[in-house]
Amino acid sequence: MINGLMTLSGAWDKLRTDPVMRMLVVSVAFYGMSTFEGPVMSIRAVNSLSHYTDWTIGHVHSGALGWVAYVSFGAMYCLVPWVWKRKRLYSNDLVEWHFWISTIGIVFYITSMWVSGIMQGLMWRAYNSFGFLEYSFVETVEAMHPYYIIRATGGLLFLIGALIMAYNLWRTARGDVRKGESVPDMAPLTSAIPAAS
Repeated sequence: MINGLMTLSGAWDKLRTDPVMRMLVVSVAFYGMSTFEGPVMSIRAVNSLSHYTDWTIGHVHSGALGWVAYVSFGAMYCLVPWVWKRKRLYSNDLVEWHFWISTIGIVFYITSMWVSGIMQGLMWRAYNSFGFLEYSFVETVEAMHPYYIIRATGGLLFLIGALIMAYNLWRTARGDVRKGESVPDMAPLTSAIPAAS
């Protein structure tokens, strides 16, 4: 994680103008969060609460959606113009939309699963004065319903972001140029591609 963040040393200003760079930095942050949370969840006291609950699902998806997907999205945004020999993406504004919509979606998704998982673990550990379980399994599922609605909303936002990316990359591959969009000053990507011999 430190290596990923130190790569930007002296170039932090690019985060304001380059949405792909922002996506890659956020992926490193999710990587750090996931790799810290994993060992914390292995501590016996924490694991006794989190095991088999939605907390684990939130943990896995913070790594899968936040880290792996964002690195993949960033790589695709870089590679598609190179492969199709385009000077730039069709729209940097669409990359911005993709970034913010999917980031909000990920945050909704994983936080709802963290809260749901902790609640689930606490409900499964609750006993009444007779030593019987306080809540049945069905009661725990009913209590998690609002969090599942939030999870579905987050997943839908993430999917909408991915569809925006697919549209943007399709228009880039076609060679379309979006009119009236502010484009940051960058060297043409074709200079980075070796000439065919």
